[in-house]
Amino acid sequence: TRKNPAAFSLPAEPMCLGYKHARASVFTVLMLCMAGAATAGELSPILLTIDSVTSVTDVARYRLGQHLAEQGCQADIRFDRKVPMVALMFRLSAQGSQETMVLSAKNRDGEWPRPAWITRRTAGVRSVSELEARDLATVAGEDPLASALHLAALGASGVHPGPERLYESGDFSSALGLLLHNNTHAAVSEAGFAGQFLESRDLVISWLGDPVKTVGWYRGDGWSDQALACEEALSHLRRTDDKQAFAVFPEWVYGFARTDDQ
Repeated sequence: TRKNPAAFSLPAEPMCLGYKHARASVFTVLMLCMAGAATAGELSPILLTIDSVTSVTDVARYRLGQHLAEQGCQADIRFDRKVPMVALMFRLSAQGSQETMVLSAKNRDGEWPRPAWITRRTAGVRSVSELEARDLATVAGEDPLASALHLAALGASGVHPGPERLYESGDFSSALGLLLHNNTHAAVSEAGFAGQFLESRDLVISWLGDPVKTVGWYRGDGWSDQALACEEALSHLRRTDDKQAFAVFPEWVYGFARTDDQ
């Protein structure tokens, strides 16, 4: 039985198939293939990488991705620096990156973060030079506000604590906890983060460093105009909206702002 050719219809969308048609040319087929590839590329998620400060990232990755998607940013979030062709990268420092930072990390007060040494008011510490031979609480990790800048400030004051004097904690809250429970004489922190505890816990800032302007989102080799939607979405994220989504960022990070706005 012969089938009626009229019963067949063209596919709803262009397909890259080898149609045997007298008028079809190789050029036409190639153009359909290229058009299909371009469309697929436009629908691909934007690749984001994060220098994470915690190993607990599954829930945070999901919640962060959901918040970005709600604002028009379909993102593939990774926690590996070696991923090629990344569009946007959250970096704890500019070291090893020649790319442009487009969003800077903001502290609780909406300002550039500043490293600080925190002590109990009753300790009467007037200068970090008085921290010689004292037990100190630091924070682990590559974040420059975790301990590197604080220890450099001690060194500039002639204080060089030995390893036995340093108590390394997992986050800023734990470092302050060691201080509040009298396990250490001082603790590292970030000025905006520590500010919420100073009056209620009778703490003081004994040393305040310069603003740090290197922590934030950088554009990578895979950046395109499509990533602008993600930059816009990231600029609206706030820790107060979803603390779990921010678990992959340092504890002092409360949001991000475009560098040209600051």
